[in-house]
Amino acid sequence: MSYRGMIAEVITIKGNNGEPISAYAARPSGNGPFPGIVLIHHAPGWDEWYMEATRRFAHHGYAAICHNLYHRAGDGKPDDVAAKVRASGGVPDAQVLGDTEGAVQWMRAQPYHNGKVGVIGSCSGGRQAFLYACHTKSIDCLVELWGGRVVMSKEELTANQPTAPIEFTKNLSCPMLGLFGREDRAPTPAQVDQHEAELKAHGKDYEFHMYDGAGHGFFYYDRPMYRIEQALDGWKKVFGFFEKHLAK
Repeated sequence: MSYRGMIAEVITIKGNNGEPISAYAARPSGNGPFPGIVLIHHAPGWDEWYMEATRRFAHHGYAAICHNLYHRAGDGKPDDVAAKVRASGGVPDAQVLGDTEGAVQWMRAQPYHNGKVGVIGSCSGGRQAFLYACHTKSIDCLVELWGGRVVMSKEELTANQPTAPIEFTKNLSCPMLGLFGREDRAPTPAQVDQHEAELKAHGKDYEFHMYDGAGHGFFYYDRPMYRIEQALDGWKKVFGFFEKHLAK
């Protein structure tokens, strides 16, 4: 079912350590109850694609929120803010966890919410979504889209990212869907295989799909990496997964 009317707005929520951060929220018109979706944006920043993805979930009957992980870096064009964040070594994992927990708890407090929350992220946001799902029991399912650096070498570890997310796999708290492109280099197919092997080893509830003819970011219709066939099938899998785990 799709909703032609919706409410979409920029709000302020409590992020890590109770700090105020900006977020973009959208929901269908009406009283609900609606399942909740928390979107974790990619490294290009809190940008137009993620605003549209947030509204897309609202169109399909979800209450959605995309919190701004780069809020503390100041205002400006998403690409410029993202470059500033990258130059500083990226957002600390601990801060991402706190900000995302704030978005989840904001969603759970809304009167139109049905009590269930799913988290989705792509690229760096896919990595962060998986990391978050391994550090909380407050969500019902996870979608990871081509999460880069879930698998990390020792040389890639930093003060802001001190542990590879794959190391926390045993703590994954919910069912997971993963979508990947066979031509991607971050993560490579071999890294996806390693990611999957660890999930199997710990008996986790997951499903992975690897798309031929697609690389990194094949959902991004505003970039050359877009692959329409694979993206349409991927979105179908995303909505089917969320309906299964979030709809009452």
